[in-house]
Amino acid sequence: MKSRKYKLASSLICADFLHLEKDVDLLTKSNIDYIHFDVMDGVFVPRYGLFPEILQQVRKISAVPMDFHMMVKDAEPYIQAFKDYGANKKDIFVVHVETTHHLDRVIRRIKESGMKAGVALNPSTPLESIRYVLDDVDLVMLMAINPGVVGHRLIPYVIQKIQDLKGMTKNRDNLLIEVDGGVNFESAPKMLESGANMLVCGTQTIFRPHEGTITQKVKELRKVLDAVVF
Repeated sequence: MKSRKYKLASSLICADFLHLEKDVDLLTKSNIDYIHFDVMDGVFVPRYGLFPEILQQVRKISAVPMDFHMMVKDAEPYIQAFKDYGANKKDIFVVHVETTHHLDRVIRRIKESGMKAGVALNPSTPLESIRYVLDDVDLVMLMAINPGVVGHRLIPYVIQKIQDLKGMTKNRDNLLIEVDGGVNFESAPKMLESGANMLVCGTQTIFRPHEGTITQKVKELRKVLDAVVF
C-alpha cells in the first residue's frame, strides 16, 4: 500500500447505529485513517452526540485511531473520561477554542493523559486565536460549516482560511490540518490543494448506502484525491 500525503477520518455519527459493528468493520477493512468521534452536549451545539461508552465498544472490534471532536461547553472534564474508556496515545483529543477558557492548560492536560492534542475553530473564529499554541498541538481542525449540523454545504471563505493556516504553519510539516463539514467529491480536492491534509467524511462521501458500500465509497474518494496529491 502506498503512503498517502493526506488522511481520511470517517464520521462515526453518520454510521448506521442498528448495524454499528458492521460499519466499523467495513471502515477498518477500508483502511480508513481515523474514526471521527463527535461529542455534543446540546449546549455548545444544538444537538447531542456520541459518548465514552460507545468508544469502549468500538475498541473491542477496531484499533483504528480516533479523533475526538469535543463540541461541548467545557471539554476539560471529558479528558479523563475518555482515557478511562479506552483512548490511547494514537488518538487525538480536539477542543474548541470558543469554549476553552484556559487553552494552554487544557492542551497540557490532554498530553499528560497520553493522547495527542488538537484545537478546533468555528468558521468565523480567527486563526490569530491559536497563534501562541500552534507549536504545542498535533492537529488544527477547521470547521467548514457551523458545528452540530450534518449535511450542510461548505462555507466558501473556509478555503481561504485553510490557505492562511497553511501559511502560518509552514515550519510544521507534521501538523494535521483537518477540515470538518462540507467535504464532498467536489470540495475535497480543493481542500487538499489549499493545504488541508485530513478530511472528515460523512453523508456526502462515504456513508451513502443508496449508492454503494462504505468500502466502495472510500475507494472512489481515494481515487479522486490521489489524482490531486500524487
